[in-house]
Amino acid sequence: MLAIALGIAWLVLSPLCLWIIFRGRLGAKIGAVLTLAAMEAATVAVRPAQEVPQVVAYDVPAPPRPEAGECAERTPVPRAARLEKGHESLELFWSAEPDECRTAKVVLRQKGRQLRVWVHEGPMRGHREGMRTVPVRVVGDTASLHLALDVPKRAHYQPVDGRTGRHIAPLRKHH
Repeated sequence: MLAIALGIAWLVLSPLCLWIIFRGRLGAKIGAVLTLAAMEAATVAVRPAQEVPQVVAYDVPAPPRPEAGECAERTPVPRAARLEKGHESLELFWSAEPDECRTAKVVLRQKGRQLRVWVHEGPMRGHREGMRTVPVRVVGDTASLHLALDVPKRAHYQPVDGRTGRHIAPLRKHH
């Protein structure tokens, strides 16, 4: 309520004081200046003190990786793959999430020279034929898994994302 009264005083008295300062006598000019100074002091006194929030920075340890049943459901998109020379195993790599699961469910299907791969993390309804649960390893911001393969050794296979049909790039040597 005091703030409203002060606002009305500014609206009414400030134009009057300015008029007196430019047109009035010496005594009236001093009174006008004192009135403006009093209104300014009252404005500063009425204005609530604004608190400046204090920011405290400290290191927080990374949260522990959740168990297989606790993590969020997601379908990682492999961004790179490494096929061992004898086609004995396949390693897949993708961008790790902060709450990356400890295990992933993987389905692998051979179709011609393609190794179609589906990766799923978190809870999953039902069971797919040939589905395996394998451990997920996280290093930095990259998650990976290692699959043992049982495919004929003569052909050259290309890993493919089963959902999109896109080829998974071979892992670069400097990775």
